[in-house]
Amino acid sequence: MPELPEVESARRVIERAGLDRRIVDVDDSDTYECRPHPPGEIRDALLGRRLVAVHRRGKSMWCETSGAGRSRKPGAILGVHLGMSGKIVVADPDGRETDGGDYWERGRAPGDFRWSRFAIDFADGGRLLLIDPRRLGRVRLNPPVEALGPDAAEATPAEFRAALARGSAPVKARLLDQEAIAGIGNLLADEILWQARVLPARPVRDLARPDVDRLYRATKRAITAAIAGGGVHTLPVVPYRKPDAACPRCGAPMRRGVVGGRTTWWCGREQE
Repeated sequence: MPELPEVESARRVIERAGLDRRIVDVDDSDTYECRPHPPGEIRDALLGRRLVAVHRRGKSMWCETSGAGRSRKPGAILGVHLGMSGKIVVADPDGRETDGGDYWERGRAPGDFRWSRFAIDFADGGRLLLIDPRRLGRVRLNPPVEALGPDAAEATPAEFRAALARGSAPVKARLLDQEAIAGIGNLLADEILWQARVLPARPVRDLARPDVDRLYRATKRAITAAIAGGGVHTLPVVPYRKPDAACPRCGAPMRRGVVGGRTTWWCGREQE
């Protein structure tokens, strides 16, 4: 699934290129991507409005919309989930494109909209599209975000400590719990634990204060680096999550297991 850095890159695309443009048409015909809305329901909610702000908490992203015409009453909230391979693309009439979101190993050529699952047409001729080859994203009105924990990029030390404060869950499983702390996915969790030198299967109740402090600092560093580098796939330990790989820090064999239901890799020396 997309992780916080990829969703943040998509949010920045909308903020930079998709706001304050009047909406004149919407393609919401993909009934799976736009579930539970029937075709036309999202379109009716957005026509004549503008996207006026875009927000993110963890992996969830949503846009506020303006009143229609001269009305000052705000419109519906538009939620967009990228799925496993989704990108937001803003295409302008002059051929310029701005995109952000999950990375594709094969890249995306300009004008390649074969996998467009949802599109907004602006009055100036531009378009905002959700490009989603695997069709695992989702677009919906007024998405529920209240159950999410604090955003991993913005959590305070106290909020982070509270998320890891009690229980017998493995620390990796707790990092992946979006209701505890939002935005950390499988690759990012492995990177955080590797940087902090903490065994992924270690119960959170066994973590000492220095362990939690290292995890907090590693979380901030990893997220900052992934956003700057273009995604979680650019983080140092990610290329070494494979058989027969050695830890890039100490040279010990990388270990593989399942923690919290997810394939997990860790250093066989520094994280044991």
